[in-house]
Amino acid sequence: MSLFHPSAEQIDLATVLSVLGDQTRLSIVGYLARNEDFEINCSRFLDLGSKTNISYHLAKLREAGITRTEVRGVNRLISLRRADLDARFPGLLDSILASAAAIPFDMREVARVELRQLERDGEATKGSVG
Repeated sequence: MSLFHPSAEQIDLATVLSVLGDQTRLSIVGYLARNEDFEINCSRFLDLGSKTNISYHLAKLREAGITRTEVRGVNRLISLRRADLDARFPGLLDSILASAAAIPFDMREVARVELRQLERDGEATKGSVG
């Protein structure tokens, strides 16, 4: 089975920037960049969301030309298309990855922290007089 991947010449800057505007996708790209010597099984990203949600994000990254997905039996191995991106838009990926370094891989922990903050804010609001 073969999946669509745009050629390097078909990779569009506006599409790349739009796709990487999502925290989950940016987190995936950051993880791939930190592990560039490996093809990563798509199941590695299930900490970031449901299987359906991760499949959606991985398809967006692939269709934008940011990642390559290789089908091996029942496995889908994901890798970053650094060479293609660097050839097409020199320095762009490094700039994006510099900002992505601060984004945690496990977005569930971020959500828990935000929820605790919202709960604390809600408790503070309850005690105030309107």
